[in-house]
Amino acid sequence: MINIFYNEWRCFLRNKLFIFFTSFFIILLIVVTYFAIIQNNKQIQSQNEAHNHIRSQWDEIDSTNAHSAAHFGTYAFKSNTILNSLDEGINSVTGVVLRLEGHKQNDVAFSEISQSLEISKFGKLKPSLLFQFIIPLFLIFLSFNSYTSEIASGRLKLLIIQGDSLLKIVFAKIVTILSLSFLLLFLSIFIQYTFNFSSLSFDEILRLVIFFFAYIIYYFIIITLTILLSILFKKSISSLSTMIIVWLLWTVFLPKTIGNFTESISPLPTRFELKSDMKEDRSKGIDGHNPSDERRYQLEKETLEKYNVDSLSQLPINFSGILLQADEEYGNKVWDKHFGNVYSILKEQKRNYQLSGLINPFASIQSLSTGSCGTDLIHHLDFLSKAEIYRRYFVKKLNNEYTFVSTKGENAYLSDNVFFKSINDFNYSTPNFSSVLYYYLYDIIFLFSWILFLIFFVILKSRKLII
Repeated sequence: MINIFYNEWRCFLRNKLFIFFTSFFIILLIVVTYFAIIQNNKQIQSQNEAHNHIRSQWDEIDSTNAHSAAHFGTYAFKSNTILNSLDEGINSVTGVVLRLEGHKQNDVAFSEISQSLEISKFGKLKPSLLFQFIIPLFLIFLSFNSYTSEIASGRLKLLIIQGDSLLKIVFAKIVTILSLSFLLLFLSIFIQYTFNFSSLSFDEILRLVIFFFAYIIYYFIIITLTILLSILFKKSISSLSTMIIVWLLWTVFLPKTIGNFTESISPLPTRFELKSDMKEDRSKGIDGHNPSDERRYQLEKETLEKYNVDSLSQLPINFSGILLQADEEYGNKVWDKHFGNVYSILKEQKRNYQLSGLINPFASIQSLSTGSCGTDLIHHLDFLSKAEIYRRYFVKKLNNEYTFVSTKGENAYLSDNVFFKSINDFNYSTPNFSSVLYYYLYDIIFLFSWILFLIFFVILKSRKLII
């Protein structure tokens, strides 16, 4: 098998067309990976500068009304990791900046696509585009006649007569072509590691390893299926045309079709329906039996009893602050109800789409690719959830100041700069991959299932041919 591997590479290196295309892919991969890293580092720097600027504005705020400061708000930034340069996932679509303020929960804004004049089906030229679309095509063109050419030249019979089994010959060819994809992947990972060596954490190294082996498995599936088709058809053109059709089904037709299907069986409410339902729940009560007027009356009664006074004017605190925080907490319950439902539907859609990996390994590699880079739906929802937790802390601290502290003295309802500086800043950290690994078990299982399935059929077919 080693001799076959060696001879295959000798044949490759003697082929000028192979040298040209391989050199082209290596140069292209180096250039694309390098510029993706540079662009991503610039985005990280710009985001850090914006974050520091927003925080400095908050730290330098003069004495002001704490509730007004809640309306002034702040911003949460979904920090780009250094792995975003490999696969930016949904970040370019969803955006990475979220405004946090009292009374309302905003949408993430300032997505890269919304600010770009360039609109493309596949997006910008990034390493993930090469890994998922271009390199597989290159591997298909290398694999489709690797078996049939041996039959045409009569070399296959010669190898079998010399003692090599057909199974050993086939797997030697698979490993040979896979070693090229190993080289291309390793080159990109090595560049990523070299430029970010000082800032790579253990979790990011783990993510890189998973990213690397996920693509190796996917390329093994591509190569093995192509060679298996050539064994079945015994004609190069038939195996090539069939594999191109399979590639188109996997990468273009099935993702769109299955995506639409998962949305139809687990539909999301429209933006209008969501806002309308939330507005109704805020005014009439979550269960429809606790309108806002009743909640205010009950709160007044409980507060007067607590402080043992007869009127709001006798309270030693600012009742408006109590009312604002109560309304905020009720709004949080409404948010948890509706957005909790939305998040559950989104996760269900993702899970249903992942199930398509049983017939489409491209769905599994996409999920693992974005997941390992921290740029998929799961990581995005984690950011939104943590930003909302911070928003509640942020607003409650301001409302408590407005209620209990800023009502005394000559500067009633005003809080000083020392208080505003004391509010903790929001810093988002991507969760450790081990804590979210269970979301990708379907993808891992299906990719390994494809490997076992293809190996089984290669062995079965090879034995039949020998007989």
